[in-house]
Amino acid sequence: MRVEQIYTSCLAQGAYYIESNGEAAVIDPLREVEPYLQRAQKNKVSIKYIFETHFHADFVSGHLTLSNKTKAPIVFGPLADPDFDVIIAEDGQMFRIGDVTITALHTPGHTMESTTYLLRDANGKDYAIFSGDTLFLGDVGRPDLAQKKGKMTKEQLAETLFDSLRNKIMPLADDILVYPAHGSGSACGKKMMKETVDTLGNQKKVNYALREDMTKEEFVKEVIDGLGQPPQYFPENVRLNRLGYDDIDAIMETGNNPLHPDAFEYTATRTGAVILDVRSAEDFSKTHIPNAIFIGIDGNFAPWVGTLIGNTQHPILLITPKGREEETITRLSRVGFDNTLGYLEGGIDAWILQGKAVEQIENISAQELKTKIENGETLFDVRKDIEYNSAHIPEINLVPLDEINQNLNRFDNNQPFYLHCAGGYRSMIALSILKNRGIHTGINVLGGMKSIKKTEISLQKSSC
Repeated sequence: MRVEQIYTSCLAQGAYYIESNGEAAVIDPLREVEPYLQRAQKNKVSIKYIFETHFHADFVSGHLTLSNKTKAPIVFGPLADPDFDVIIAEDGQMFRIGDVTITALHTPGHTMESTTYLLRDANGKDYAIFSGDTLFLGDVGRPDLAQKKGKMTKEQLAETLFDSLRNKIMPLADDILVYPAHGSGSACGKKMMKETVDTLGNQKKVNYALREDMTKEEFVKEVIDGLGQPPQYFPENVRLNRLGYDDIDAIMETGNNPLHPDAFEYTATRTGAVILDVRSAEDFSKTHIPNAIFIGIDGNFAPWVGTLIGNTQHPILLITPKGREEETITRLSRVGFDNTLGYLEGGIDAWILQGKAVEQIENISAQELKTKIENGETLFDVRKDIEYNSAHIPEINLVPLDEINQNLNRFDNNQPFYLHCAGGYRSMIALSILKNRGIHTGINVLGGMKSIKKTEISLQKSSC
C-alpha cells in the first residue's frame, strides 16, 4: 500500500493518491490532473476510483477531467446532487482498491454531503481517514458555506458537525492518521495548524473542537465565533464542481496567447479586462502599466485573486515573469478564473520599448515612517484582525486587505497616506487596487511590520 499526500502550498490544499496491488484511487484532485496520471502510468496501475469529500468552495476539483481521461467513476457521499454521472455512496459503503478498502463515512456539517473516507490496510486495520473539510488539524470546517435560503442555518450545520465528529470520527482509534483537505492559510477554517498530517489521538488532545467535555452549545459558539465573510468566488467554485466545467486544456489554449503591446492594449480597452500583474512587489513598484492590479505569483496568488477580483467570469490579461505564463493560467483556473485572454509578449520591457505609459508606487522605509507618525500623518494597516491585535501602531487605521473594496471611502485622494502589511506583499496589492480605483496618494512601507519592529516605533496590543 502506498499513500501519498500531494500538497499545494499556495492553496493550502491536500490531494491524495492511494495505490495497492495494481490499482489506485485519488481523493480531492486539483484541476490539473497530470500529476495523478503520471504516477499511475509510472507504476503501471489503473486509477479505479476518484473520491470527492464534498463540493469544494475554494478550488475547482479535477474530478471530471480525471474521470474523462481514466474512465474511473467519481464517488460522492450521501446527499450530493451533481449534474453528471457519479456513484453516490451510502454511509458505510466500502470500495476495494487492490488489497485495501476505503469506506465512506457520512460526516455532514461543513456541508450536508461532506464525507470522510476511512482507509483500511490489507489486514483490515484502520489506517487513515481523509477528512476533507470535516476535520482539519487544529480546527474543523466552517459551517457557513452551505447555507441556502429557507434551509439550514450555520448554527444548525454546526450542530450537525458536532454530531458527525462525535459519532463517526472520535470513536476511531487514536493511532489513525488524519489527512485533511486543507492546512494553515485556507479560508475554510480559522485555527489550522501548519502541519499537514497528524494522528487522531493527538488531535483529540490539541484540537479545541474535539474536547470530550465540550457541549454542543459550546461547540457551536466556538466554531462560529470569529468567522469572516467567505470570499466572493466560493459560490462559483461550488457551482462548477457540482455542474461541470471546461477542460483545463481548453482554458490553456485560450489563455496561453502572447499579445504584442499594441494588441494587449487594444484587447484591454475593447474587453475591459482586468490587467493582472503577477511579478514581484518590487518590480511592480518600480514600473507597471496604469490600472494594473498586482497580485504576485509568489504568494497566496489564487485565493487573493478570487477574494479581490471576485467575478470569475471577468476577462483577464496577464503580465508575468518570463516563462511563468502557463503556471499563472493554471493557478487561475484552480479557483475558476477561466477567462484569461492572453499575456503581454515580452513583458513590461516590451511595453516600455513601445513608448507606452507606465507608473510607479512610492516607498518609504520603516525608519522614515517614524517621522511620519510623529507628524500625525495618516496610516493604514491591511493585515488581518488577529495580526493587528497581536501588535500594531497606535491610532493606525485597520482595513484588512480582503475588505478593501468595501472601504474605499476611507482613503483620501487629496493627501498622502502610508500603508503597511506584514512584509510588503499585501500592501502592494492594496495600493494597486486603490490606484485602479483612482486613489493615487498611497505610499508603501517597505518590509511592513517585520521592518517596523526593528525600529524605535512603539507598538501596542489590542485590548480585545
